[in-house]
Amino acid sequence: MSEIKKLSYAESVNAALARALSERSEVLVFGEDVGKPGGVFGVTKGLHRQFGDRVFDTPISEAAILGGAVGAAMFGARPVVEIMWADFSLVALDQLVNQATNVRYLSRGALSAPMTVRTQQGNAPGACAQHSQSLEAIFAHVPGLQVCMPATHQDAYDLLLTSIWSDDPTIVIENRTLYHAGKAEVVLGGPVEPVNGARIRRQGADVTVVTWGAMQFKALDAALVLEREGIDAEVIDMRWIRPLDHDTMLSSVERTGRVVIAHEAHTVGGVGAEIAARIAEHGITLRAPISRVGTPDVRIPAAPHLAAAVIPSAESIADAVRRVVHGTLSLA
Repeated sequence: MSEIKKLSYAESVNAALARALSERSEVLVFGEDVGKPGGVFGVTKGLHRQFGDRVFDTPISEAAILGGAVGAAMFGARPVVEIMWADFSLVALDQLVNQATNVRYLSRGALSAPMTVRTQQGNAPGACAQHSQSLEAIFAHVPGLQVCMPATHQDAYDLLLTSIWSDDPTIVIENRTLYHAGKAEVVLGGPVEPVNGARIRRQGADVTVVTWGAMQFKALDAALVLEREGIDAEVIDMRWIRPLDHDTMLSSVERTGRVVIAHEAHTVGGVGAEIAARIAEHGITLRAPISRVGTPDVRIPAAPHLAAAVIPSAESIADAVRRVVHGTLSLA
């Protein structure tokens, strides 16, 4: 039975994990400090006390964590593992790219790896280049690996459950700036959603702003500023990076005829480029060139004022929209 509670983003994740552990005996939760300490960000607090050894701490070895998850999944478990920072997953990419995603293919469908990897990425004040990277494009490049980026409290709950229920390996990318940044009403106990599906967070007629993750809040702030200038921006939260819900996005772009793609990741080789290519391949007649707003091709500085200079802001998104709408975007 569904109920509504006012929760933080972190509490929404915790509620999803508690439900999965309660309803599915094959679910395990493990990672560095997720057991007795309750997670470095407090997200798994209380789960070890409630569910015992099904929630446990591991050594500091991402390769061991993900390798153990692949093996457990192949033998009937549904592991949910935490990698503290997405940056740290890079030392264990073999377990994801060569093992988890190939299990079903190499076994001719006899085996699968229904594992969920929870991680978080993006910049926060005082973070450094090794703790600030946005890596969704790397994960999304790999066939067989699902990738989602929940940003709302409700999605933090719903998308995690979808991932755990899925029979394919899934990366759930959260953002630590959202964990304890206020509470919102969350519907608990509802049906588990299927994979896929973007959400239109704000309807508009003049331009489509395509975004995902925490960047959507900057896009929505930009839309409020632009509204006072007479520009009506539609904001789409893609939510699932793989598989992409290109139908929702393309339908919006066909209506508005203009598009700005905004993400925190580096622009070069980013998911924004994939979305731009899909728009171009679809043959939509645009009233202005596609504009991408992302982090330039530099490492992320530790100093907050320097990081702010390179990471997209609400103002930089608004500026891109103005150039698209007013026809001042350079084709060079």
